[in-house]
Amino acid sequence: MKRLVSAKTVVVKVGSSTLTTPEGQIDSRYLTRLAEQLSEIRHSRRNVVLVTSGAVRAGLSAMGLDGLKAGRRLDVPEKQAAAAVGQSLLMHTYSQAFARFDQKVAQILLTRDDMEDRERFLNARNTLHTLFHLDILPIVNENDSVAVEEIQFGDNDTLAALVAILVDADLLVLLSDVDGFYPDSLPDRPEEVSRTGAPVAQIDRITPEIERQVKRVVSEGGTGGMYTKLEAARKVTKSGVSMVIANGRSPQVITRLLAGEQIGTFFPAQTDDLGKGKLSSRKRWIAFGRKPRGVLVVNEGARRSIVERGKSLLPVGLTEVHGRFERGEMVSISETVSGEFARGLVNYGSDDLHRIAGLKSAQIERVLGYRDFDEVVHRDNLARTDVADSQSPQLMDAEGRCQRS
Repeated sequence: MKRLVSAKTVVVKVGSSTLTTPEGQIDSRYLTRLAEQLSEIRHSRRNVVLVTSGAVRAGLSAMGLDGLKAGRRLDVPEKQAAAAVGQSLLMHTYSQAFARFDQKVAQILLTRDDMEDRERFLNARNTLHTLFHLDILPIVNENDSVAVEEIQFGDNDTLAALVAILVDADLLVLLSDVDGFYPDSLPDRPEEVSRTGAPVAQIDRITPEIERQVKRVVSEGGTGGMYTKLEAARKVTKSGVSMVIANGRSPQVITRLLAGEQIGTFFPAQTDDLGKGKLSSRKRWIAFGRKPRGVLVVNEGARRSIVERGKSLLPVGLTEVHGRFERGEMVSISETVSGEFARGLVNYGSDDLHRIAGLKSAQIERVLGYRDFDEVVHRDNLARTDVADSQSPQLMDAEGRCQRS
């Protein structure tokens, strides 16, 4: 795979079930093998970020509280306490593993707030790029010891996707305990795939048909599952980053991927709003860095104007306003048939938008008493989030043949 061989900045995420033993302890032998691969990649002058899970699970094991999870989910204080204990153990093990291959590492702990605030987003980006320059490999985890529900990423697949967007990566690799996306989850499973049991080699677009076949199942010891991996693929591919789901326990899986070997399931990067390549850093942040505070429902004409011509959203195309928000906050832009297709920073608060919805821009001042902007959302502050289209999912098997069209 030529585009994997040429990847210059790579984000690798490893899940709890992959890096810990069945007893919940950190698998130091596995971490050593992982460190060897990532060090080799870093020494080949590629930028590498490792996004790791495992702190909570390792902390529970160290405190002798493995049975705490039995029959129920951890509450926030329990998770924070376990993370506080486990994170230091995890980083100590990583530091020892990477030291064997003369690779220095740094710990980066993030919360959702670090992605939602533009200044903190840029500060985190600058820190990571400085570490690249200093030949230091960043190891990123969610700051579970202080995170509460409102500022949690929720799963490290989402965190890895946002880190890939943050550093303008070329490739995101999600290492899991499965070999990739299996066609078992899809309707009309081909007979030849049933016999081989092979995962889908390539998914060009994540369509609603694919999403409907995936259950929101959480793996043992983890917080993700295939659903969150598809959501990660949706975010990064729209941002111009390719992604692979592969089995983290496969021998030399990362180095083999970057040598061009077909492993796991590949999700190729998409182009931007108008097919011109990667979204800009600012538009990636608008599309995926922040949670929307409200929803703007627009008519079909407004949707076409934004999608097909890259225009701003004007009040005449606005039909409904949901939620309460102020000027400058992030909103989701939706159409009744197609659903959300964009996000943007609004020029007017929700109260004012209720009053001017459906009006021409020239009428804004008459209704509000002022007109600071003609647009509800200017095109410079708007980014599309829809990566699915009306086409059927194009799935490729390991031989490059289309499985379903």
